[in-house]
Amino acid sequence: MKKKVLVVDDKEQIAKIIYAYLHADYDCFYQQNPVQAVEWLHQGNMPDLIISDIRMPEMRGDEFLHLLKHDELFRHVPVVMLSSEDSTSERIRLLEQGAEDYIVKPFNPMELKIRIKKILD
Repeated sequence: MKKKVLVVDDKEQIAKIIYAYLHADYDCFYQQNPVQAVEWLHQGNMPDLIISDIRMPEMRGDEFLHLLKHDELFRHVPVVMLSSEDSTSERIRLLEQGAEDYIVKPFNPMELKIRIKKILD
């Protein structure tokens, strides 16, 4: 049975790229923003890993990470943050808040796939 990966990004094109590289090994799900993702999670969906952008409307990815890591149901789910912000202080802050990894956009999809494999296997 394939592990489940949830991609949360307001740019559908990013999700399509990630899907293209991951779908052979993982069941991929997509939500356009963290608000929709939270609703999806509370409907009983439990991913093995979440990939989240940081800059999104309605709720930022760092707020989403905070919500996940302070919820007993989801705090164990590893979260990989994607961002165009290449700030060391931002990266450190999110890793301290519980992100499993932080990858700067534009990213190499093969590198993302390898990092996910290391987290999930």
